[in-house]
Amino acid sequence: MMKSTLRWTAVSVVFWTAIAVIFALPQLGQNSNLHKVLTSALAQWWSWGILVPAILALDHVLPFSAQRILPRLIAHFVLGPFVTVVYSYVETVLKALLGVGAWSRLSGATVITEALREMFWSMLVYSLIVGVWEAYLYHQRYVSVELQMERMQRNFSEARLNALRMQLDPHFLFNALNTVSSQVEREPKLARKMIEHLGDLLRFSLNSQGVHEISLAEELAFVDHYLAIQKIRFGDALKIETNIAPDVRDALVPSLFIQPLVENAIRHGISKRTRGGSIVLRARHFEKRLFIQVLDDGVGLPSG
Repeated sequence: MMKSTLRWTAVSVVFWTAIAVIFALPQLGQNSNLHKVLTSALAQWWSWGILVPAILALDHVLPFSAQRILPRLIAHFVLGPFVTVVYSYVETVLKALLGVGAWSRLSGATVITEALREMFWSMLVYSLIVGVWEAYLYHQRYVSVELQMERMQRNFSEARLNALRMQLDPHFLFNALNTVSSQVEREPKLARKMIEHLGDLLRFSLNSQGVHEISLAEELAFVDHYLAIQKIRFGDALKIETNIAPDVRDALVPSLFIQPLVENAIRHGISKRTRGGSIVLRARHFEKRLFIQVLDDGVGLPSG
């Protein structure tokens, strides 16, 4: 905390000193007293550096929410003259400490004119400080809202993917194990092959927990195990066609999102037809995007 405060104090001193030097440069050609010009400019801008924390604290305690920008700006406009009075006092003290004279040699009318000019410029600087701070707060709120929306969208997408992944579970596993049981005595080799595919499928599913993206090649390998099991179940009633472009296999895709689509195509399309049907899986690049299609020629979902 202490280091952070010291760092920001150093940054503030450097910033306001740089501003003072920039505003003092045009006066150097008109005034040969370099020391007086620089110290006077330093007193003016260091005063604002001293007041900025108080201005920001004042902005923080205003009885208006951060979203109500217009009432906040009006409140600052009302408070502005009081802040300029405080600024004038701080500037006078700093000038005295730095050995720079004030308006002692000016006549009464000139003092009033100079005071009005100083008040105008003080209000201008105060408005600039408040404007920059409000713009910063608005930007922070905008970024915060954008991040929240992005997080909500990501959570929503992840929830949808998790819902799809959960569709692997009960019916498919029950049917697969039932098929294995029926094939153990009649065709043990086929039963062992199905068990291998089922083991690979479950292993891949467990290893993918918490993994959001995998290559399309890995995703297709998972789908291949699933389709191999379904092919054993349905036999010639299930026809499978794949058309995968070679240049898309390294593309990253959400893990385990194709298999639920294939499963739905089989469950709601192919399995309800006595003569079976076909599943077509396609993947290709088009206009710098990855297009993946899962098609079936089954009956589909009932309307409504």
